[in-house]
Amino acid sequence: MSVTGLPPYDDANIFARILRGEIPSKKVHEDEHALAFHDINPQAPVHVLVIPKGRYVSLADFSTQASEAEIAGFWRVVGMVAKDLRLEGAGYRVLTNIGSDGGQEVPHFHVHIFGGRRLGRMVARAE
Repeated sequence: MSVTGLPPYDDANIFARILRGEIPSKKVHEDEHALAFHDINPQAPVHVLVIPKGRYVSLADFSTQASEAEIAGFWRVVGMVAKDLRLEGAGYRVLTNIGSDGGQEVPHFHVHIFGGRRLGRMVARAE
């Protein structure tokens, strides 16, 4: 287990393979800190993933282990992509899933940008 309590980074995960160019992606933006690309199974008319280029499993891992430049660069890409996709006016959602209870499917920290329609409630009401 890593310091976050999650399994250690797995270099064979699909996002690591996309970063290495082993698997193609439909890129929206790429720079030295992040890669943004369209999700292959979109859950909204606009569904883009943004991944840091470093080996980070979770937000906690990223926020404690990444450099200030990596953190700033990553979040700038998230905002820039939303703006470039013209999501600012109507609104959009940025979501990250961490761990099995959070629904994380790929053990590489990433955020989803959803937009293009009214998204509804984020989580069902607790009972």
